[in-house]
Amino acid sequence: MQSKGAIKFIAIALAIVCIYQLSFTWKTHQVENQAKEFAKGDSAKERVYLDSMKSENVYNMLVQKYTYAECKEREINLGLDLKGGMNVTLEVSIADLIKAMSNNSPDPTFNKAINNAVEREKTTQKDFVTLFGEEFNKLDPNARLSAIFSNAALQDKVSLNSTNDEVLKIIKKEADDAFESTYKILRTRIDKFGVTQPNIQKLSGSGRILVELPGVKDKERVRKLLQGTAKLEFWETITMGEMFPSLEKANEALRSIITPDLDTAGKKDTSKVADKNDTTKNGKKLVADKDSLKDSSKLSLTQQIAKGDSATKDTSKAAQTYAEFAKKNPLWAVLHQPQGIKTMEDQKAWFKPPVMGTVLVKDTAKVNAYLAMPQIKSLFPRECKFLWSIKSKSKQVNQLELIAIKIPNREGKAKLEGDAIVDASQDFGQLDHRPEITMNMSPDGANIWRRMTAENKDRCIAIVLDDYVYSFPNVINEIPNGRSSITGNFEVSEAKDLANILKAGKLPAPARIVEEAVVGPSLGQEAINAGLLSFIIALLLVLVYMAFYYSTAGRVADIALFVNIFFVFGVLASLGAVLTLPGIAGIVLTIGMSVDANVLIYERIREEITNGKGMRLAITDGYKMAYSSIIDSNVTTLLIGIILYSFGSGPIQGFATTLVIGICTSLFCAIFITRFIFDWLLIKNKTIKFATKLTEGAFKNINIDFIGKRKYYYIISGTILVAGIISIAVKGFNFGVDFKGGHTYQVKFANEITTANVRDGLTPVFGSAPEVKTFGSNHEVKITTTYLIDDVRPDADSIIEKKLHDGLNTKFAGNAHEIRSSQKVGPTIANDIKVSAIWAIFFSLVVVFFYILIRFKKWQFSLGAVVSLFHDVVIVLSLFSIFNGILPFSLEVDQAFIAAVLTVMGYSITDTVVVFDRLREHLALHKKQEIGPVLNYALNATLSRTINSSLTIFFVLLSIFLFGGDVIRGFSFALLIGVVVGTYSSICIATPIVLDFDKSQRGLTDLK
Repeated sequence: MQSKGAIKFIAIALAIVCIYQLSFTWKTHQVENQAKEFAKGDSAKERVYLDSMKSENVYNMLVQKYTYAECKEREINLGLDLKGGMNVTLEVSIADLIKAMSNNSPDPTFNKAINNAVEREKTTQKDFVTLFGEEFNKLDPNARLSAIFSNAALQDKVSLNSTNDEVLKIIKKEADDAFESTYKILRTRIDKFGVTQPNIQKLSGSGRILVELPGVKDKERVRKLLQGTAKLEFWETITMGEMFPSLEKANEALRSIITPDLDTAGKKDTSKVADKNDTTKNGKKLVADKDSLKDSSKLSLTQQIAKGDSATKDTSKAAQTYAEFAKKNPLWAVLHQPQGIKTMEDQKAWFKPPVMGTVLVKDTAKVNAYLAMPQIKSLFPRECKFLWSIKSKSKQVNQLELIAIKIPNREGKAKLEGDAIVDASQDFGQLDHRPEITMNMSPDGANIWRRMTAENKDRCIAIVLDDYVYSFPNVINEIPNGRSSITGNFEVSEAKDLANILKAGKLPAPARIVEEAVVGPSLGQEAINAGLLSFIIALLLVLVYMAFYYSTAGRVADIALFVNIFFVFGVLASLGAVLTLPGIAGIVLTIGMSVDANVLIYERIREEITNGKGMRLAITDGYKMAYSSIIDSNVTTLLIGIILYSFGSGPIQGFATTLVIGICTSLFCAIFITRFIFDWLLIKNKTIKFATKLTEGAFKNINIDFIGKRKYYYIISGTILVAGIISIAVKGFNFGVDFKGGHTYQVKFANEITTANVRDGLTPVFGSAPEVKTFGSNHEVKITTTYLIDDVRPDADSIIEKKLHDGLNTKFAGNAHEIRSSQKVGPTIANDIKVSAIWAIFFSLVVVFFYILIRFKKWQFSLGAVVSLFHDVVIVLSLFSIFNGILPFSLEVDQAFIAAVLTVMGYSITDTVVVFDRLREHLALHKKQEIGPVLNYALNATLSRTINSSLTIFFVLLSIFLFGGDVIRGFSFALLIGVVVGTYSSICIATPIVLDFDKSQRGLTDLK
């Protein structure tokens, strides 16, 4: 083997990287186990413990230290189906956005075009703005969009002379900006929601946003959080100087509430400190007193404790000092103030902003609780309200600023809100060229802004979105014309984000939930257990079979298999990929497929040994002769996996990710790791066997006339296909909610029920009969309904769930039920999934056709492979239709089923390419021989490999089917029949097609 040093380096480097990445998962589990021990079953206590650990260094690796939060970001992410939670896909309502941009124009053509575009969006892949433009021009070719959109809000962008295309470009840009703004706002809301490891990502090209919230139970709160329109407000503020006396009183009051037994001397001491800090007496005296209290005042002491001041080197002493201080000053112990206030200028600078202090993120809940106490709340001015800053000022310490804003009226509304903003953009200052934000306001907004800036000269105005302060710029002069610049120490990206947020105030584009899946933690744990059980059983089956069939070489393959699994998990952790239940199925399938390359190599080595070669030469030649088949078969499967990832979403992408990673790592392990072990065994003069006594003569001297019997195969396949097509036409498919849209609920009852009774109970509340199917046991059902699926109200999902509970409680009084998981798919999403699935299969066939054409130089090979793949897809579809309702488990056609079909295609093409590769090899050696006998020889020569690979994968899939749980039973059944059909087609369909379409019967003999 060439380049042994390089291969060793890659293997060692990859192992180190995997160990490094997986170590973060180990460390987070260690911290979480400590939290469970500390909480003793109290989930709230456990959450508080983990929150307190977020900024703590828990892992020291060489010179680098990692906090718990940083370790959590690097661990293997589990999907919601494995740990419970909520998965939501949101779509920005561009229709509402366009209406808002037109100032809700009453123009009938405009509104008809909007409505038509909404309907067309359900059945096409075009973006909404394009559809709107087409419908508008179709309804009235002479109508001008400029007449509708040339309003005050767009006066600088749209004129009466603008063409329809120009107006549509502007609308498209505004729509894109609205999408970006919505994404930023949702990310901020989710970050503040308090979910561990949330995931939010833009789905490229679809105008949708995917949100995953692990562990979430309050579905209603999430829906309100995600679908609420952004609330942008401009508030006047109250300075620290104005609030300081009230804060001092609050601190004293808290001390008497929290530690009422504190000695009188302590109280007196504290009151003296408060007296010294009274700014109404003497500013100079305050400065002097602060200096004299440098070692014991609340300001310096808290900073010393937080920053590890040199004066408090003794950690235990510092902790004791801080505990004593916190008893006397409960508010100041968590509300930290700046350090180093020594002069009058320092004091003025400290008292001027509306910042009451900074608080560690983990302590914000405590401060909120303090300030919400009625006896504390009464100490502050009635017009005062406290809000948190949106992000930490310090990159080193995870803390937020507490800002005081002024409520100007009894209604509690801001004087100026986001609808006053006409436009906002990121710019650069004329003098210092620093990033800044410029914004323009409507005439009414400009008047309010002029009065606010006139009344607040040399004070701050807070820009607040969803009750979080994004900025509080200082007003220098009155702004009379509504054109303002917000300056600050902004990064360019920060300035752009704030500009988008300001623009969002004038763009009421609500984000609507178009797809939703909720999985209860109990179901998640069952899924984990089922997945692990199937994984272990499949692994044992493969290990035992390989050792039984290939003896020493089988055990070498087993070692490579363990290394492969280690690499797969390490790479998953490195990429930050999410491990889902279909992902586990992908790993289990990788176990079966990973031995395929070893089987190819071993069968070649056995042939070389049979031909009389010595062990060392047989191993060398066996590897060399198998490379071509291994590369071709795995590359075709890899291409299908990439297509699967590109066109799929959710569970399909999870499956494709592990499949692609598994193919790459299994290739490396099968070709290089096993070769290293064999070389070591040869150096040590160890005995190497490639068969046991029972398997040594297996598949030798076999000469089945596959080609001569091809007409029988055509009849068998044709019969199944005709029966399947009839069944599809008459009976159809059991489409899952993915493909037809609707709401699906998995409901478990305490006692057994019948599907008919469930259907009868829900028909009156839904207005039509829902689809009800048994799911696993007779205690559990899956209910699918299209009730209110087109309803865009934010509370529509809650209404449906209430109806569901009402119907079940009425029908099954005394038989408690629990919704274990739920899923919602809107009509648009369902159509997109259908289209994506069709394109995925189509592109897979095209890619396979051209790859084989390039590799084998003849279109007959490409045709045989593609016909075989098409045959497999239609057969699997036919069997799913024929057996639907007959077998005792669900045969839904959903996204997971499409993943199974494409995996079957990958497996089938692997088999087919191996046969073609052997055919190419023998045709090159026997150029004058008739092609029929050569084809038969190639099929018989590869039969051992075909049977062994099929059996290992079949065992793996059988374990998934039997032990993987009800959630993926239909998925694993599709794979099972797919392996059988794929094995059959590669032998009995693909190769005969090559013969029948080569009219010359010698035209293929020029292969090299």
